[in-house]
Amino acid sequence: GTDHPRLDLLPADFSYRHMDLALDTFKRPTRRLARVLAPLRHDYEFIFLDCPPSISLVSESVFEAADALLVPVIPATLSSRTFEQLEELVSSGPQVLAFFSMLEVRKSLHREVMARLRATHPGVLLGAAIPACDEVERMGVDRTVVGELAPGSRGAIAYQALWWDISRRLRNG
Repeated sequence: GTDHPRLDLLPADFSYRHMDLALDTFKRPTRRLARVLAPLRHDYEFIFLDCPPSISLVSESVFEAADALLVPVIPATLSSRTFEQLEELVSSGPQVLAFFSMLEVRKSLHREVMARLRATHPGVLLGAAIPACDEVERMGVDRTVVGELAPGSRGAIAYQALWWDISRRLRNG
């Protein structure tokens, strides 16, 4: 349980570094995670898994178990290429919902990458974008949500808009 209503959290742990090895011992390793999560589906409206930023047996298991993938994309060249590779990898899998993160609208490259990805991936990129700002970075330091740290801030408003967009898309399938 957490201090936030209707939010339970299982934090990452250093022991999870061996999860690939553990999954590899099963016959159908990419389906194992989905089977473990199945009993929880009636207790929770949404289950979010924070996947490592690499392609591994763990991430493939998450892709198999997921109804949707939330993909943060820094509006820069390497991040956009990685997003496009991921989208190809899961093209017949879960719904991909990408959003821009660490956005700096003053940077012309950020604006250019956003425009290009929105044009080439219609319907995939969510409307909300998370700005690069201190209150967003403070969440990790203070270990709480930006809405508590700085209600009404650009970061809090952006996360609220992101949640509205995500929940609308997930509920409408």
